[in-house]
Amino acid sequence: MRDSLYIAWRYLSFYRMRTGTLIAVVALIATIPAALAILSAEAERQLTARAAATPLLVGAPGSALDLTMNALYFRLQPPNLLAMAEADDIDASGLAYAIPLYVRFHARGAPIVGTAIDYFKLRGLRLARGRPFAVLGEAVLGSEAARRLGAGAGGAIVSSPENPFDLAGSYPLKMPVVGVLAPTGTPDDRAVFVDVRTTWIIEGLGHGHEDLARVRDSSVLLKREGGELVANAKLMQYAEIDRDNIDSFHFHGPQGGFPLTGAIAVARDGRAETILRGRYEDTAARAQAVKPAGVMAGVIDDIFRVRDLIAGIVALVAAATVLALALVFNLSLRLREREMEVLFHIGAQRLTAVRLVAAEIALLLTAGLALAAIVSAALSVYRQPLVQWLALQ
Repeated sequence: MRDSLYIAWRYLSFYRMRTGTLIAVVALIATIPAALAILSAEAERQLTARAAATPLLVGAPGSALDLTMNALYFRLQPPNLLAMAEADDIDASGLAYAIPLYVRFHARGAPIVGTAIDYFKLRGLRLARGRPFAVLGEAVLGSEAARRLGAGAGGAIVSSPENPFDLAGSYPLKMPVVGVLAPTGTPDDRAVFVDVRTTWIIEGLGHGHEDLARVRDSSVLLKREGGELVANAKLMQYAEIDRDNIDSFHFHGPQGGFPLTGAIAVARDGRAETILRGRYEDTAARAQAVKPAGVMAGVIDDIFRVRDLIAGIVALVAAATVLALALVFNLSLRLREREMEVLFHIGAQRLTAVRLVAAEIALLLTAGLALAAIVSAALSVYRQPLVQWLALQ
């Protein structure tokens, strides 16, 4: 058998292109089912872990999935917005405290998450450099966001306008970066965190003005009446918050009516959470409360249905490929008839020809399966960042 393997190896190494193609086909057939199992299991783990770590989501009536994807993964926009007053009511109930979320704006592709410092405690986020945000306009970057934006503690980023042609829309806001978070392997890595009021500034619900007593452009002043100065529409609305102008920033209207995409309600215990959820069971309620774990369980069921469908398709393709490989070997044997005749003329038995073909098939399968094992091992090692890149980027 050793001689047959040697001759088969020499034959396969002579036809390198064909041999390489056959090895790649075998490896692909073996890798796809393994990759499907590895990546789907990792996706289930990540989805389940982040959802289980989020106790209760409160949002405007509408799609529970949109609300969950926005709050957990900073994707999708809920069709309706929640009023800040609902988060205040949760705090006032004594049953739980609310962590507001307003995830609507971006900074060069990185989602800007308007929230509170309590969010860092809930997610177990640690600072690698700098400090948490403390005042309006300050930002803390996730590790991946810091890399992609090329910014760090002491730098600055600018929010991206929703529509650059909308002159009445929100102003881009330049935000100083005061901290960078340690990597967590979650969507928090690619986010920009600010105080929720900062996102309201970006939306245009609040702004600051120049000090009229120190303004240099006299055309900004509409009139002077005694000690009072009246400005016209030319007065600059700041696109940056700093120590000199932060006191001039103010909001128009009661903040209880300002928008949120949702709020995380952290109940003091299981009984308090049940009571709180009961308050939102009324169909006439202004908000809904959902358990992210339950919502993501439905998503996981859909993922597994799709996985099973893909696995069935892969099985059919694999069967067709095996038949194609059998046809290739059959045609190869027909082309090698003269070669086999030479073997018979020099005294070789027909069993020798069978051993040679079997040795070639064994070498091809061994090489293909070895390559598939290497690729599967690499997928297993890098499954966490790969799933994040495929599903969350």
